[in-house]
Amino acid sequence: MDPDGDLNPDTNDLPLRANTNHILVRHYVLDLTVHFDSKVISGSIVLFLEPRSGVRTEAGGSQDGFTSKYKEVDALEDGKKELETTTTKVVKMCGDAESIQSSSLWHTTSGGEFTLVLDCCDLDVSKVEEVDVTSVAAMLSRFPEVTSKKSGDVSRKPQAAFIQNLISMPSSQWRQQHQLFSLCGRAPGAQDGSTLQFHRDRWSLQVRKNGVTSPQEFPCALRICYETKPAGGSVRWTKDQDNRVCVYTAGSPINNRALFPCQEPPVAMSTWQATVRAPSECVVLMSGEEQAVPAEDGDTHFLTWNYYVTMPMPASTFTLAVGHWQQVTAEIPPELEKGGLSVTDYSGMVDDGISCSHGDYPCRFTERSAWSQRVIPHRVFSPACLLQKAQMGVLKLLPQCLAAAHAVLGVHPFPRLDVLIVPAGFSSLGMASPHIIFLSQSVLSAGSPGSEESLSLCGSRICHEISHSWFGLVIGARDWTEEWISEGFATCLEDIIWAQAQQLSLEEKTEQFDLKALLRWRRLSDELQNSKEELQILRPNMEKTGQVSESGSSTVKHALNPEKPFMQVHYLKGYFLLRFLASQVGEQQFIEFFQLFVKKYHGHLILSQVRLETYLCCYFRGLMLLELLLEESELSVASLRALQRTYSLQNQDAEVRHRWCELVVKHAYAQAYGDVEHFLIHDQAMGVYLYGELMVQEDPEQQALARHCLSLVQGEMDQSARRVVEEMVL
Repeated sequence: MDPDGDLNPDTNDLPLRANTNHILVRHYVLDLTVHFDSKVISGSIVLFLEPRSGVRTEAGGSQDGFTSKYKEVDALEDGKKELETTTTKVVKMCGDAESIQSSSLWHTTSGGEFTLVLDCCDLDVSKVEEVDVTSVAAMLSRFPEVTSKKSGDVSRKPQAAFIQNLISMPSSQWRQQHQLFSLCGRAPGAQDGSTLQFHRDRWSLQVRKNGVTSPQEFPCALRICYETKPAGGSVRWTKDQDNRVCVYTAGSPINNRALFPCQEPPVAMSTWQATVRAPSECVVLMSGEEQAVPAEDGDTHFLTWNYYVTMPMPASTFTLAVGHWQQVTAEIPPELEKGGLSVTDYSGMVDDGISCSHGDYPCRFTERSAWSQRVIPHRVFSPACLLQKAQMGVLKLLPQCLAAAHAVLGVHPFPRLDVLIVPAGFSSLGMASPHIIFLSQSVLSAGSPGSEESLSLCGSRICHEISHSWFGLVIGARDWTEEWISEGFATCLEDIIWAQAQQLSLEEKTEQFDLKALLRWRRLSDELQNSKEELQILRPNMEKTGQVSESGSSTVKHALNPEKPFMQVHYLKGYFLLRFLASQVGEQQFIEFFQLFVKKYHGHLILSQVRLETYLCCYFRGLMLLELLLEESELSVASLRALQRTYSLQNQDAEVRHRWCELVVKHAYAQAYGDVEHFLIHDQAMGVYLYGELMVQEDPEQQALARHCLSLVQGEMDQSARRVVEEMVL
């Protein structure tokens, strides 16, 4: 199978080629050097891999005792559907021969060998090698917790077992794990004479090892040596507002695949650590849990910066910025430390029955101290010419915005935050990544610095990006086409958090909310009239949202359309949906929903169906969304069927099921009459007046149902209830 064979080069869909259903990258170790003279980043990346459970083995069995869920493992494992990519065909798909690169021993057909497929473009790959982690054996006596574990498969090679034990170390030992990853990342290439062949086309890097026919046999650690291209789509080489060179990841539609080979699908969540060398006069900012302290790099004029993360996240969230920026230390105002803003009491939330359901990592939601940390450590960086505006705007607002976000949503998911004023060519007002936010200079004051009017845009944008820590990062979309999941919620929360930061009165807050809603409605109306309808759909993949191929590959619909980054429809449609729901239940209950949702789904990737189902469940616990549906004069059979199937209404609590039965009766939804019968038999305490609703419709089938149910329970009914029902039915 041609990895690009199902792609139309004339469309604007972005391919995600990584075969994540076969094998996953669990950790990246990057070792990079920034060269401003040639506008490239060179170095290497070490990938620590784990084969997926349940993938069929060559003998037809399945790994770890699981029955294979792949009836026919796709072309990467099936000899009848091999990777038959010819150079001619790939060139046709890619448009130019410069997109093609192969090692000398690469064959266009795999011969039954397993192929690791990574997302990659605009990179010059010079070598791919297996890493010999046994070379760190001398250090292993310091880490008995790794060597003492038994591998789940005794037939595996010792170094494969070691890597799997390393990957599965408990979060309480993350520092030891980090150190071991570092040691393995510096280990030499394998010296057994075997080689890894690679081939790079427009969108992927493919790697094979001679004789290896399954993911379970494939090397668990490999190093890729490469360098970026000056025009690569993942990084932007430019000059800052002081006319000094800089480079940063620009939030490109192709994400980070032109910065390092990776697995781009969101499900491929991983941790990473990076060493970055840059000219000594530069600052290196990156997604990382601790503030890096630069170290001298031998006799060179470079400094070395080290960052790491311990929370698994999609590779697309990795962020890097290198430039000649200046830092202003932000101090927390005393009023924020002592309670100047109203604070929600979270003292009992850690033990309220909802525990972390994500994989094992050092989670701040389990740290009691994190729940009381209203303002996390933060830094702000800016070009010298914008330093005063950054001080009077961002530095002034950031602590109170962080405190307000804590008051609304609770514990900050990340332990620290950097904010960078990016170059003027940045195409958005802001971009949030783990531990770092990029802000456009457009949010800074254009008039009198520090005036209330000049701070509004800056403050609201800061609140928007901060809210992405919860909605977009610690909770992410499983399908990238559902960006409204993060942007709609962030736009809604932006208003709530900014109003909290300003400490507005109820009247002032209502006025501000209404004004913003009016402006957004006009913007949305204009966009709907002047953009392509296909770009206005919140779920372009419809019922196929979240689905991938057998290998795990997929495409992101419209991701490469040049118009899409400038559209607001996904922000605004989601915002208006949430604003409507908030208007029905009240702001406080709405905020309580956000808190509940964060506690339940942090550390997870979700689809919008899950998010809406959770919201409905909140309604079911007293908010009664179904009450609103009962006011509708008509509901189609399709709508009722979708409501029943999606939210399993017949399995909810009795009050919800009662409202569901009322809907069924009102709209004569015969397919659910069984739910009505079950309710009248098993929930007699709440079903009395449902008999009346069955009779008042004057529908013979419904009246027969009422009489049938009464006959079944008449003998056991409370005397008063039976009399009331009999008067209605008989």
